[in-house]
Amino acid sequence: MLSLHTRITHADAVEALLVLPYEQREKCRLRATLASGEDVAVFTERGTVLRDGDLLTGEAGRVVRIVAAREPTYLVRCADAHALLRCAFHLGNRHTQAQVGDGFLRIRRDPVLKAMLEGLRACVTEEDAAFEPEAGAYGGGHRHGDDGGRNRLAPIPLRQKIHRPHDPA
Repeated sequence: MLSLHTRITHADAVEALLVLPYEQREKCRLRATLASGEDVAVFTERGTVLRDGDLLTGEAGRVVRIVAAREPTYLVRCADAHALLRCAFHLGNRHTQAQVGDGFLRIRRDPVLKAMLEGLRACVTEEDAAFEPEAGAYGGGHRHGDDGGRNRLAPIPLRQKIHRPHDPA
């Protein structure tokens, strides 16, 4: 099985595509299937989010591009920026993951949230779209290392070392 654990910033050739919904792109250990049908194991540090277009590789040297899968979402638009800001505030107050775009918000489908947003006079439409929510203020966001374009996402061993507060530094 192909193992992927290192993010790279560019590649001369991409050998495969890994299409994943957001829920799977935020997992630190994942067994998935490439678009070609080949099984793959992905190992990332806890808190890493794979974004559409990211390139991953492993010991085999093969390069795989991450593709954000289309998934059920709501597109939220408002008559003005103030109304959209109010919607974003209320979604954040409910700890709802949201994608912020130029004049819109995108969230996962949830009828309760849809009713709330419509109560705030938002126009909420269903769509199947790639979902790329904000990383969060403390999430560290999306970054690439400066180590020659290679950014190890997680230790290679299959067993994850767990740090406990009483462990020596």
